[in-house]
Amino acid sequence: MITNRIANEGFEISPRFRTTIEERIARLEKDAEFDEAQVSALVDGDHIRRHMRLVAMQRAEALRMRLFLDRAQTRLPRPLIAL
Repeated sequence: MITNRIANEGFEISPRFRTTIEERIARLEKDAEFDEAQVSALVDGDHIRRHMRLVAMQRAEALRMRLFLDRAQTRLPRPLIAL
């Protein structure tokens, strides 16, 4: 029971890590669009199937990362001046 409560509370990530994940999501989505556009140039059915599987995996990974960011809170940066 405790693990369910802890999992639902969320967690904090650094602003830099959040930016890195957001950039990775953008790259995955851009690559998926590009790869899907290239399918029309493929002839072999097996190659097309594998290529579409790649596109699906890119989109699934981007979605997984988006869900991760939705659960995470961004940690406030440390103050530059010691208080």
